[in-house]
Amino acid sequence: MSLIETMKKYKPTILLGLTAVGELFTKDLISEMALNCERPIIFPLSNPTHKAECTAEQAYEWTDGKCIFASGSPFDPVTLKDGRTFYPTQCNNMFVFPGLGLGVTLCGAQTVTDKMLYVAAEALANHVSDEELQSGKVFPNVGTIRDVSHKVACAVVREAARTGQASKLGAKELNDLETFVRSKMYDPVYVPLVEKRALNL
Repeated sequence: MSLIETMKKYKPTILLGLTAVGELFTKDLISEMALNCERPIIFPLSNPTHKAECTAEQAYEWTDGKCIFASGSPFDPVTLKDGRTFYPTQCNNMFVFPGLGLGVTLCGAQTVTDKMLYVAAEALANHVSDEELQSGKVFPNVGTIRDVSHKVACAVVREAARTGQASKLGAKELNDLETFVRSKMYDPVYVPLVEKRALNL
């Protein structure tokens, strides 16, 4: 059964591109999906860009701007004929993994559970503003990555504590968890290695 036949028969609401086959998501396929779904989710996650299953421009144009789009490769903003502009975001594990690793390490959890991954994803989703969603973004601005990582780490630690996995933390840390986690975050500020001295000649 071809992709278009599968689309017509089962009417899926999401397309995940993990094939590294460029242009696999055709106009017929995406247009058919848009007929049966109010907000089709289209995630061509393959990279580099020429291996993406479709481009952001194609996804937005073929769904008349209805789709929820994120990609494995970066794409420029897309302006439709009616003047609406969408800003596609890159689906990247950097939004979750640093916070997940920090949370697990701080609390001493022995396993990363499915629920930890769920609360991490939920913390990330809650960090996306209404304005970002309206402009077509699925992920928050990269400039807020430290705040995102902080929220993810806190969510992971809370879940670990709920299930008895926060072996390294006591009531003191858990009662002021946000401050504690913030104090343990790496701050990339470097002390100069060479002392600067004024020379008097």
